[in-house]
Amino acid sequence: MNAQDLPLTQLLDGAKQFIVPIFQRDYSWGTKHCQQLWNDILRVGGDPNARAHFLGSVVYIAAEDNAAAIPRWLVIDGQQRLTTVSLLLTALRDQLIAAPSDDETLPSPEEVEDRFLRNRHGKGERRSKLMLRRADNDALSALMSGQTPASDSAEVVRENYEFFRERLAEADVGRVYAGIAKLVIVDVSLTRGHDDPQMIFESLNSTGLDLTQADLIRNFVLMRLDDELQTRLYEDYWRPIELAFGNRYRSEFDKFCRDFLVLKLKPSKQLRADAIYHHFRGFFHAESAHRSVEDVLGELRRFAGYYVRFSLGREADPLFAGAANRLRGLVEVASPLMLRLHDCHERTGQFDSAAFKEAIELLESYVFRRSACDMQTRNLYQVFASLAYRIRDNAPLLSLKVAIYRGGKKRRFPSNIEFSDALETRDIYAMRTCTYLLDRLENDSKEKIDTSSFTIEHVLPQNENLLPAWREMLGDDWKTIQETWLHRLGNLTLTGYNAEYSDRSFDEKKAMPKGFNDSPLRLNRFVREQARWTAAEIEARGKALAQQAVRVWPALVVDMAAVRQADLEERRAAAAQYSIDTVGFDAESRTLFDAIRPHILALGEDVLELCGAKSVVYRVYDHFLEILPRTKYILLLANIDFDETDDPSGLSRDASDFAFITHASESGDVIFSLKDASQIHAAMHVVMQAYERVTE
Repeated sequence: MNAQDLPLTQLLDGAKQFIVPIFQRDYSWGTKHCQQLWNDILRVGGDPNARAHFLGSVVYIAAEDNAAAIPRWLVIDGQQRLTTVSLLLTALRDQLIAAPSDDETLPSPEEVEDRFLRNRHGKGERRSKLMLRRADNDALSALMSGQTPASDSAEVVRENYEFFRERLAEADVGRVYAGIAKLVIVDVSLTRGHDDPQMIFESLNSTGLDLTQADLIRNFVLMRLDDELQTRLYEDYWRPIELAFGNRYRSEFDKFCRDFLVLKLKPSKQLRADAIYHHFRGFFHAESAHRSVEDVLGELRRFAGYYVRFSLGREADPLFAGAANRLRGLVEVASPLMLRLHDCHERTGQFDSAAFKEAIELLESYVFRRSACDMQTRNLYQVFASLAYRIRDNAPLLSLKVAIYRGGKKRRFPSNIEFSDALETRDIYAMRTCTYLLDRLENDSKEKIDTSSFTIEHVLPQNENLLPAWREMLGDDWKTIQETWLHRLGNLTLTGYNAEYSDRSFDEKKAMPKGFNDSPLRLNRFVREQARWTAAEIEARGKALAQQAVRVWPALVVDMAAVRQADLEERRAAAAQYSIDTVGFDAESRTLFDAIRPHILALGEDVLELCGAKSVVYRVYDHFLEILPRTKYILLLANIDFDETDDPSGLSRDASDFAFITHASESGDVIFSLKDASQIHAAMHVVMQAYERVTE
């Protein structure tokens, strides 16, 4: 690597071409950047004591062996500065053409072009000293050729050129040119095959203030490749990702990468937004050890498509698009799980659109039921990520149901009773999802009504000073009734005529033009059928709507055999790190264990032996026995009720007599201390009963 301070004009002077690699981001400096550069140029250009203005660094590496007459260099860092100054020099050339000057200190338009913009003897693509990406390059080439860029070329290139043209028309051109001549950069020339351009690129951009994680990831993947492969992989894989995200690429790609890495790395907590690139780099290094770059990029492109469908609302399959949109409206952090389900849907052949729809609606029900029941909603991102880890390719829907069921008490799926009780009794109006709730209840039909422009209406008004007609209808206790039932589900509906209803009496709300009697909404059928609107009617409607909600947001129904099997597989995986030799038997206790062990395993082919850190557990689905080593003997903890145990030997003891049992990982009501091989027959009589209990 060779680094030196150099005037920018000297860097551009001479036969050469700087190429912005195709994978680099587009030119993006805005007017504020151009204005700042312009101010700096005028300042140093008008100050004879100012020797230079430091502009930053330009890092580049040979694009080829550079034996050609016009060598080409790949720009690693400095695209924004090079492009902006080139636009300024183009505008300067055009100003000198439009307003010729006799000032001998100024260059001619031809000199500006020959020294800084074009290679006089260059042919084809080597004609320009700077070659940008796609539309950016089309616009820059047109401007350098004295033409007006096409309307579909890069807008920011055209705008910044016009900015400089307007400023130059009013400025002292000599002062501007003097300022340009004082622009100094750190010229960093890398040696091909020796210097690591990505490492240098990262160190120059370590603050993270300019480049997004997406920029860093793209450059990391493509920068080390030769130009031809780099271009092909960009066009085949990365460019389709950019096009799929569209104008949301810069704001959304980092989020997608986080979700993608969560699936691949299975971290214990959510990845930090500013660390996505570093995690991706580790993932990529590990994957590329046994997969090609093209294979990794292909997977990234596939998952990016899934993200666009769910998180950007571009789901094409009408069968589950509505359910996906509703889920996204409830919870955006479902995206890692949705990526996993999309992958199963597209790749495995085990998950058709109908099953996918059922899975999404189950998640919608899970999220909304928990919200309605006011259950903890923190760490939802990690909840959905952990569910994604448990999805199996051969049974996506079943494994999802099992994973939700096994989520634990704090993550449980609310029951029908919990859900309906919450909807009947809580303040529904204060819920963030109140409008969503009413809309779903209204459109629980094939005949949908667009309620997007409707607002929430309280049948019994909110006004503390109720009209006499309302007070008379509610009775002497009207104020307590209003406070109790005002925001309950039974008193809420949707309408497009909220202002017209206002605080009118119940009879007026029904009979007025466009009132409840005329309402086409299914939500209002019960209301218009009532002669009065009191606590009794509100309660009755609330119960009816709550029961309807139980059908709209169904409960979790899961195959318990699958749940037990999943539990068993998880326990088997956890036990894999241990063995009988690591449990901690001494010589005497090990002899006793070895003597009784064959008898336990002979109980049935379904007996599963699982070693832990301090014990050995025997299970079918449920455990029936745990063996704990003690000094010179072993303790048998049998999972059977002590009062129901038949033990003629009288050696069994009631485990409830002990405050705790050291090193026990399972529960059991019967303790049998096996201290001699002669007791094995009596011990097995108890163990057999525990085994039979769990296999009934």
